[in-house]
Amino acid sequence: MSDVNARIGDIVSSNDVVLFMKGTPLFPQCGFSSRAIAILDHLGVSYETVDVLQDMEIRQGIKTFSDWPTIPQLYVKGEFVGGSDIMMEMYEAGELHQLMTDSGIAAQA
Repeated sequence: MSDVNARIGDIVSSNDVVLFMKGTPLFPQCGFSSRAIAILDHLGVSYETVDVLQDMEIRQGIKTFSDWPTIPQLYVKGEFVGGSDIMMEMYEAGELHQLMTDSGIAAQA
């Protein structure tokens, strides 16, 4: 499991914004992943995604890595933010945009 944790740690630390999701941004494979992508797209920030359906070790490992049982999972500047429900609550309250701004992640022009 430590190899998977190292792989996940590398992904999280080498991307400002990363979403572990089911499917891809163009073809999300669940409603929660689709909602997470819609939120990030609406914020207009650059982000990377990891399709957990393509790698079963990552799919299980990310749950242990974050101590969070569900996918999708959002990380900003190496910190776990939450899943789609938390993303939605933060987005609606303006907190997710503020987090991106405070983290130095600008919307794309």
